[in-house]
Amino acid sequence: MVCTTDCIEKPLRFCLEKVGRFIALHPWWFVAIPLSLSAAFGGGFYFLDDRKSNDIVQQFTPIDGRGKTEKRFYETFFPPSKEMFSSQRLNSDGVYAALIFTCQTNILTVAGIDEILRMDRKVRRMTARHGGAQFLYDDICARVNKSCNRNLLLHILDYNATNIKTVNLTFPVHHHFQLGLIPLDNFIGKVEVDKSDVVQSAKAMRLFYYLQEVNGTLENAWLTEFVRLLINSSTAFTQVSYFTSMSRQQEFEKSTKSVTHLFALTYFITIVFSVLSCIRLDNVRNKVWVASLGVISAGLAVLSSFGLLLLLNVQFVITVASSPFLILGIGIDDMFIMISCWQQTNVQDSVADRMAQTYREAAISITVTTLTDVLAFYLSYSNPFRSVQSFCLYAGTAILFCYLYNITFFGACLALNGKREEGNRHWLTCIEVPEECPPEAQKGYAACCVGGAYSHETRTEEEHPMNVFFRKHYGPCLTTVWTKALVTVLYIAYISLSIYGCTRIKEGIELKNLAVDQSYIVKYYEDENMYFSDFGPNVMLAVNGSFQYWEEAERAQLESCFADFIGLPFVSNLSTSWLHSFEQYAKENSISIGSEVAFKEHLHPFLQHHPMLRQDISITNGSIHASRVFLQTVRVLHKEKTMLELMRKAAHHCRFPLVVYHPAFIYYDQYTVIADNTIQTVSIATVVMLLLSLALIPNPVCALWVTFAITSIIVGVAGFMALLGINLDSISAINLVISIGFSVDFSAHVSYMFASSSKASGEEKVV
Repeated sequence: MVCTTDCIEKPLRFCLEKVGRFIALHPWWFVAIPLSLSAAFGGGFYFLDDRKSNDIVQQFTPIDGRGKTEKRFYETFFPPSKEMFSSQRLNSDGVYAALIFTCQTNILTVAGIDEILRMDRKVRRMTARHGGAQFLYDDICARVNKSCNRNLLLHILDYNATNIKTVNLTFPVHHHFQLGLIPLDNFIGKVEVDKSDVVQSAKAMRLFYYLQEVNGTLENAWLTEFVRLLINSSTAFTQVSYFTSMSRQQEFEKSTKSVTHLFALTYFITIVFSVLSCIRLDNVRNKVWVASLGVISAGLAVLSSFGLLLLLNVQFVITVASSPFLILGIGIDDMFIMISCWQQTNVQDSVADRMAQTYREAAISITVTTLTDVLAFYLSYSNPFRSVQSFCLYAGTAILFCYLYNITFFGACLALNGKREEGNRHWLTCIEVPEECPPEAQKGYAACCVGGAYSHETRTEEEHPMNVFFRKHYGPCLTTVWTKALVTVLYIAYISLSIYGCTRIKEGIELKNLAVDQSYIVKYYEDENMYFSDFGPNVMLAVNGSFQYWEEAERAQLESCFADFIGLPFVSNLSTSWLHSFEQYAKENSISIGSEVAFKEHLHPFLQHHPMLRQDISITNGSIHASRVFLQTVRVLHKEKTMLELMRKAAHHCRFPLVVYHPAFIYYDQYTVIADNTIQTVSIATVVMLLLSLALIPNPVCALWVTFAITSIIVGVAGFMALLGINLDSISAINLVISIGFSVDFSAHVSYMFASSSKASGEEKVV
């Protein structure tokens, strides 16, 4: 005895049968209303440019990422100084241009340095234009004591290439008689040193050109001119890669535009395939117009749903641009099901009866897929990335409209086409034609002026050749023992390889992948990873709130916390500490700082002698509200998640409130949430799919198989993504959501038809 669960399915079929009959009796209403709604909602596209939001930080980093909260803290207590610029102390990436010079041998030669100096002069003398005015780098550069921020390594060499022979650079820190200790880890890469840490050779050098963050228009004009200069420049001894603070965003927007023509081609191929699949040689049964209107129905759904959301002020992220292809696929899938069910009805019945029967057989199947698709996307809206949220909201709403328009607009078109067929009228001219060719007619008459044939045995339309293939050949082949064994072996191999891939998956978006492969920033990222990955970001560590710095015991406790950080595998040393410098200052000058009064009294003259360190202390009315030190990280490439978690854990375990931060943490936050959130979203969606399948598919075993199919497909997509070198990030997470939708579509259709079949054996139901 087969267990069936049709308590929801039966009344739903009955209701949709009534809907189909009503649409057949009043088709023009169901053509006019969707068209009117589409025209009204389509007006939302007027606001498309205003609703576009492609900011990388906003869309591709966690909405409530901890790094963003930490950034707000640092912006409050440690605003950057315009007079004493320090790239190390920036709370954001800043506004800058960068050059990386590389050489396969040694770049620290007279020839190498000379070429770098020539390029440096070109950049500094480069003229940018805006609003009729011309300006140079010196006019808008970030300043230290009213002078432009310098590339310290070139300053050490006194901008003279021959000095590289006489200057003994030490790495990673060089002591300069004027500038003091200068970290070189961010300026030269792949360095070889001797036992005394004196540099023997290096394969890369990096220069930075920081600008004032005042007039964004001027900065953008200079950076644009910088890119133009580098595109048209060439070097003989070195290879140069370049980057600006606005390059990532600009190249991302270019990459999205570069694939637009591929979407158009994909849509065209899909539409042509859909129309060709519905062409019949019979001049009456030909459904080319029905297929065309089915595609239009999906297009109207996209127009209405997108327009409505734009009217409701929902942000339009570039990831949404790929969703119409998904909607088109789902809409065409439902269209084929409705056409197939129509073809199985009795051609001698009235159009109303045929529509009622069509809706009775087809509507449940497309209802199952619509509900599962819509819920899958709406549930995925809980994802912490705005890019995913926007995609899911637009796609889910579009699928809902697609279902409504298929039931109404496309159903009305199917009914009107049925009335044409009922009158045995030609598909193109709508003139009534004979069912059989007259004896006296010419040879070509039957090809263009005869139609309306059907199977007199079943009283249905003649079977499509593809249906014949699946019924007579593919279905029987699939039910043989050998085929089942082969499929089982192939599936085991597939799922095993997929599970292995899932164990190798990497998290987080590769920023270079936001640009096209030919973009200039790709080479910069590659050079940066190759030559400057030994040293990571200089992380800020702040003491939040009041602290008795003058108490030696308290300072000892704080030093213990600092030691915990330095003991981490990714931390090299405490690179900059105002407190250590102040203690050294007090020691050298035999000053006591053991009381609050003495500490505050001597702190002021100390900061006057060290104005750069003044930015590391937040003082109001003589009280220190927060202060910070800096930690030098090492070897963090591909281990950003571990480094971030260990640092935050160490800060949490300290008895004092500590806040760790670096602008890169805003991007690193994705590593901490993407995997867990994706697993959670997919798991919830799968459970909901199971419940819906149990409710709507009249066989609980088939419903379980639908869920199993979804799970195995998701595992397969995730596993093969990893094997193909695709990271799990906010963009690939969208593909997993799409996979849920497509896997539900096909498995639910097949399972529902199997469960509702009246055949006796499983093999007969499959065929």
